[in-house]
Amino acid sequence: MTSLIDRKTVEALRSEEAEWEQKEVDAFLKKQAERKPEFFTLGDIPVKRVYTAADAAETPIEDIGLPGRYPFTRGPYPTMYRSRNWTMRQIAGFGTGEDTNKRFKYLIAQGQTGISTDFDMPTLMGYDSDHPMSEGEVGREGVAIDTLADMEALFDGIDLEKISVSMTINPSAWILLAMYIVLAEKRGYDLDKLSGTIQADILKEYMAQKEYIFPVEPSVRIVRDCITYCAKTMKRYNPINISGYHISEAGSSPLHEAAFTLANLIVYVEEVLKTGMPVDAFAPRLAFFFVCQADFFEEVAKFRALRRCYAKIMKERFGAQNPDSMRLRFHCQTAAASLTKPQYMVNVVRTSMQALAAVLGGCQSLHTNGYDEAFAIPTEDAMRMALRTQQVIAEETNVTQVIDPLGGCYYVESLTTEYEARIFEILREVEERGGTLKLIQEGWFQRHIADFAYETAIRKQTGEKPVIGVNRLVDDTPDPKIETHPYDQSTADRQCARTRRVRQERDPVKFDLLLQQLVEVAKDPSQNILPITIELVRSGATMGDIIETLKGVWGTYRETPVF
Repeated sequence: MTSLIDRKTVEALRSEEAEWEQKEVDAFLKKQAERKPEFFTLGDIPVKRVYTAADAAETPIEDIGLPGRYPFTRGPYPTMYRSRNWTMRQIAGFGTGEDTNKRFKYLIAQGQTGISTDFDMPTLMGYDSDHPMSEGEVGREGVAIDTLADMEALFDGIDLEKISVSMTINPSAWILLAMYIVLAEKRGYDLDKLSGTIQADILKEYMAQKEYIFPVEPSVRIVRDCITYCAKTMKRYNPINISGYHISEAGSSPLHEAAFTLANLIVYVEEVLKTGMPVDAFAPRLAFFFVCQADFFEEVAKFRALRRCYAKIMKERFGAQNPDSMRLRFHCQTAAASLTKPQYMVNVVRTSMQALAAVLGGCQSLHTNGYDEAFAIPTEDAMRMALRTQQVIAEETNVTQVIDPLGGCYYVESLTTEYEARIFEILREVEERGGTLKLIQEGWFQRHIADFAYETAIRKQTGEKPVIGVNRLVDDTPDPKIETHPYDQSTADRQCARTRRVRQERDPVKFDLLLQQLVEVAKDPSQNILPITIELVRSGATMGDIIETLKGVWGTYRETPVF
C-alpha cells in the first residue's frame, strides 16, 4: 500500500506540530482558553485541534482512489453530478391514494425528479383500513393502501417508466411491491424499465423502529424473496433500501448507524447466496438509505467510509467481481429528529446544512425535511421550500462542478479512515458474539441505540449539546402562528368504502383457492412468496387478507424489552 507521504515527512510534520503546540498554542491559551477541554464529533469521536498531512498519511492512496473506481470512496460513479444531479425525492403521503396523488403532481410541477411515498400506520403494520386497530389512524401520517385499487389511485396519471418511485414500508413491503407490479402490467409497462425501491429492510425494525409483524426468520425470507424475484424480473429496480436512517432516528450514534446497517447487509447477502444465486446477479441493485445529521464533516466522512467498507465487504467477503456489485448507492434524508417546534423557521437552516453535507458526501437521492414537520405532515409551502433548498444547492452554489471536493482534506480523510476502522471493529464484534440475528434476539443492538439516545437526551437537558431555540438563544417572543396540514375527517370513510367495494366485487372461489396456495408457499421456505402474492392482489386481496393468513402460519414477533 502506498502512503500519501513518506515516513520521514510524516515525522517532520509531527515534530513541527509538537513545536507549534509548545510555542504558539501554549502562549495563546494563557491569554484565552479554549471553549472546552476536549472536542468530539456528534458521534463521540475525539477531534484534534488541527489536522495535517501527517494525519491523512494513515490512509493508503489506493483507499482514496478516484470516483467510480474501487473502493468508491470518492463516489460510486466517474462523473457524479457533472452528468446528472442527485434525484430530488421529497416524501409525501396522507389521506387516500387520490389525496397523495395530488401532492405528487404538485411536487413534480415544482421540479421534483423522483417520488417517495409514506404510508399510514395501518398499512405499515398490515391492517386494512376498516380493521378495529386502524381506527383514528387511517391516512393520518401517510397514505392508506389496502388494495390494488388504492395503488391505482395513488399513481394515477404518473408515468412509472419515466419517474423513479420509492416506497417507505417494511413488514408488508412485498405486498405493495406486488401491487406495483400488477399496476405496471395492467398499464402495459416493461417491468425492466421500472426504477425505484421498496424499503423492505426488516432487520432495522427489530433493532430500532419496531414496525414488525412476523418473527425474524420468515421476515428475512421475505426480503430474500424480494431480492431474488426482482433480480430476475425487474433489472433496474432496487428490491431493498437497507436503512441506517431509522437506526439514527431511534437515537444511535452516526457510527452505529453505519456499522449496524452493514451488519444487516451481510445477513441479507448471505440469505440470498443460500438460494444459489451468484452475488453479481443481485448485488448491483442493493441500495441504502442514511440520515444526514448536524455534524457536517462527520457526515461527509461517514458516507465516504460507508462506500469504502461496502466495496471491501462485497469484494473480499462475498467475492463480487462486477464493479456494480461494489458501488454503494444511497438515498439520504435530512434529520427529522433535529427539527424543533420553538423558532421553527430555524429548521430551514438546519435542513440546508444537512442537505449540503449529503451532497458533498455523494448521495444519489435526497429528501429535505419541511420546516413544519415537528408539528404535522408538511404543508405544500414547507415542501416547496424544502425542494428549493435542494435546487439552490444544485443550481446556485457550484458545489456540483467538482467530484468529492472535500477529498484530500486532512480532517475528512483522517475521519473517513477512522470511521472505516471503527465500522470494521464493530462488525468483527458482531461476528464474535454470534452474528446479527442472535444479537437482535438478545437486544444487543437495541441497548447500544438506547444508551446513546439516553446520553444525547442528558446532553440536551444540560445544554452540553446545543439546540438553538430550545436550550440556547431561547426567545420569549412567540413564534408566528403556523398553518399546519389539516387532517381530513372523511378520509377513513372514503378509504373503507373502496376497500369494501373491492371485497364485494372479487371472485370468492378463486380468492379462497389463492389463499390456500399462499399458506402452502409460506410453509415451504424454499419457495418465493412474490408470485402467489401478485396473483392474490390481482384477484382483489386486501393487505389484511394476506397478513392475517400468514400470521396463522408464522405467528407474530414479541420483543424482549431492553432496559
